[in-house]
Amino acid sequence: MSSPSVTPAPLQLVLGEEELLVERAVRAALDTARLADASADLTRLRVADLTAPELAELVSPSLFAEGRVIVLDAVHEATQDIAPLVTSYAKAPAEGIVLVVVHNGGGRKPGKDIVAALRKAGAVVTECPKITKAAERESFVRNEIRLAGGKTDPAAVAALIESVGSDLRELASAAQQLVSDTGGEVTEEAVRRYHRGRADVTGFAVAEKAVTGDVPGALEALRWAMQLGVPHVLVADALADAVRTVARVAGAGRADPFRLAGELGMPAWKVKKALGQARGWKPRGLGVAMRVVAQVNADVKGVAADADYALERAVLRIARAQRAD
Repeated sequence: MSSPSVTPAPLQLVLGEEELLVERAVRAALDTARLADASADLTRLRVADLTAPELAELVSPSLFAEGRVIVLDAVHEATQDIAPLVTSYAKAPAEGIVLVVVHNGGGRKPGKDIVAALRKAGAVVTECPKITKAAERESFVRNEIRLAGGKTDPAAVAALIESVGSDLRELASAAQQLVSDTGGEVTEEAVRRYHRGRADVTGFAVAEKAVTGDVPGALEALRWAMQLGVPHVLVADALADAVRTVARVAGAGRADPFRLAGELGMPAWKVKKALGQARGWKPRGLGVAMRVVAQVNADVKGVAADADYALERAVLRIARAQRAD
């Protein structure tokens, strides 16, 4: 149902390289637009894949005034022919269109010109800086627990990071699950009890085996994870992260890991690992794996009657997709 009292900002700028925060900002923009117009359509494209005429058509006013959300990804890659169109549009946004520009916050002209033009035009800016410092990660965890309706303390936050690791998606999922399972009081004891034994077998251990096509290893890791009580959602998130990372690295071709790290907004160690994992993957197999992780994400959140079985099936399909022609 639409709410006429909600008016989404027509220009929105998402700045930074922290993938989870960027995706949340884009999702928030879409959700707000659909509160105003439930039928608002989403178009999301990487700016490097657009020609100037295609972009001009995208942001042209509609005769029927239907709501649209247009997300331009990686605007730091914008070319000389694209940038003037975006900066010109920012001066007079079309009614019914929400333009979300995603920029990594660095880069050179003409991408920086677009950022400056959007700021000048009064765009809503969401900062998504890379979280690299321990204090920033602790602050992130505290905020996730607070947003989920819980309370915590420094010892519990430290224990959660120690148990789960530094990946923000896993930390976010674990924080939300803990709030749900503890009634909101996330203490160090609760974290230790909940994550006892999981430092050795996590969702990432399962995912690493699956994306390298190791069927026996992936199934063994999954069964250990289930016995230790690793939440289904953490395994599903790890599978999705591994498949997406392999797809992004495979699509970038062979290149220096440090250069790719900058281009893809990932740590160099993660790119190196993904380059090894990407060997043997074909586009068709990656397409299958992407569909599998999308489905299992829904399955473990209530769609499937048996979450254990849904995960096992997903792991098998991903591992087999790695070897598909």
